[in-house]
Amino acid sequence: MSVKSRNNKRRWLAIFAVPAILIVSLYGVASGSVFIPLPEIIKALNGSGDEAYHTIIWNLRLPRVLVGLLAGACLAASGTLLQGVMRNPLADPGIIGVSAGGGLAAVIALVLFPQFSYLLPAFAFGGALISALLIYLLAWDGGSSPVKIVLAGIAVNALLGAVMNGIMVLHTDRIQSVIPWLAGGLSGRSWPHLAFMLPYAAIGLLLTPFAAKASNLLMLGDQSAQSLGQHVERQRFLIIVLAALLAGTAVSVAGLVGFVGLLVPHALRLAIGEDYRYLLPFSIAGGGVLMVLADTMARSWFDPLELPAGILLACVGAPVFLVLLKKRKLIR
Repeated sequence: MSVKSRNNKRRWLAIFAVPAILIVSLYGVASGSVFIPLPEIIKALNGSGDEAYHTIIWNLRLPRVLVGLLAGACLAASGTLLQGVMRNPLADPGIIGVSAGGGLAAVIALVLFPQFSYLLPAFAFGGALISALLIYLLAWDGGSSPVKIVLAGIAVNALLGAVMNGIMVLHTDRIQSVIPWLAGGLSGRSWPHLAFMLPYAAIGLLLTPFAAKASNLLMLGDQSAQSLGQHVERQRFLIIVLAALLAGTAVSVAGLVGFVGLLVPHALRLAIGEDYRYLLPFSIAGGGVLMVLADTMARSWFDPLELPAGILLACVGAPVFLVLLKKRKLIR
């Protein structure tokens, strides 16, 4: 792809990013078992109009859309950072153990300590961060490498997944509350969930631009980055911690949602290239759009049933990702 073509795509994405977020957000607020016309949405947001519409928008749909935007943005940013630090376009937040750690912590809270179920976001967030730090320590042997981190992540993910399944098998009478969370989605998410994740998401997303330069240099390889005066191990560790913070924040509220952190940065990389100065902000916007769009489709297209967004993302994301892989000629 020529430099001119790539720059044109970046300009068009910059122009349409904000309108896309607004359009998808309006779609999320308007759609559902009760369709709300745009004039009524405007009236409700201004504090007037039909009382029923006002209640639906402010108590149910608006906080859910905002949570979806933040969760998707965090997952996409986390996946983008991991793909850079591991020099692997197929990296995903699950590789550093966020999914397994957050899932195990959530199962412990819901199954073993149901009296503390109101602390589920805090449990999942703490489990995700502890798991990511554990994997990094296991991969450390006088230094770390992307391969060591990936292998340690696979082992820890398998172990934590087995422990999680064991707990559910031993307490089959209590797993009904866990299944929706494991499927991933935004059902029942409201203002308290937004208030919980907002500080962590804000910190993580505000720190993300500062990782762009280091990610670009790490993509060149450890020796090249060191020759340019970079402290490779320190930067790799800090980026992994930042990625864990972002993914843990999303997982703690949205559950085990897959493909957002994998599909969005990979698709954008094909369009605009590897430069993290552009890839990170566009991935943040794209992740929020994809998450809200998937959640809205999952709860409105299958009415009266509400399909978890994680299931829809897996069913749609897997074939789309295979097409992208084929286009990139990573599989033959």
